[in-house]
Amino acid sequence: MHGHPDFELRPGEPVDVADSVAARVRARYFREVMGEFATGVVIVTAQASEGPVGMTCQTFSSVSLDPPLVSFIPARTSRSWPLMRAAGHFCVNVLAAGQEELATVFASKGADKFAGIEWRTAESGAPVLAGALAYIDCTLEVVHPAGDHDIAIGLVRALSSCSDAEPLLYHRGAFR
Repeated sequence: MHGHPDFELRPGEPVDVADSVAARVRARYFREVMGEFATGVVIVTAQASEGPVGMTCQTFSSVSLDPPLVSFIPARTSRSWPLMRAAGHFCVNVLAAGQEELATVFASKGADKFAGIEWRTAESGAPVLAGALAYIDCTLEVVHPAGDHDIAIGLVRALSSCSDAEPLLYHRGAFR
């Protein structure tokens, strides 16, 4: 097994692997190889009892046309995910090229991610972020445990394409 010499786990990012050098090397290599798959970037939002919450996510996918279902895969260590789960709904905001800063803000564990961010309310009450390419507003249908993450599946209640800009992509640990 060999990996990219510059590849490292991100500081502060919890990785639930055995506390050994070999396990950490395998985790780094797994993340490096998975980084070869370019993904779109979304911010998943909800209106929690504490106020709006959101997180950047690359693990978003359509699941079914009939009924219309989508999924995303949040880490169980996420601070936002338990609030979204309790809210029972979520809105997927598909980011446009040039929204790297927004993605970085929502990927942080900072205080108020919505400070200074322009947004409107989707049908569910979840935030729709200004400048997003599209939004998909959902009711949380089911959650399946999957290792150190959960697979959240939502029933689409409303959606719209909002822009014809290019999408924001994530590849090899960087926005493109």
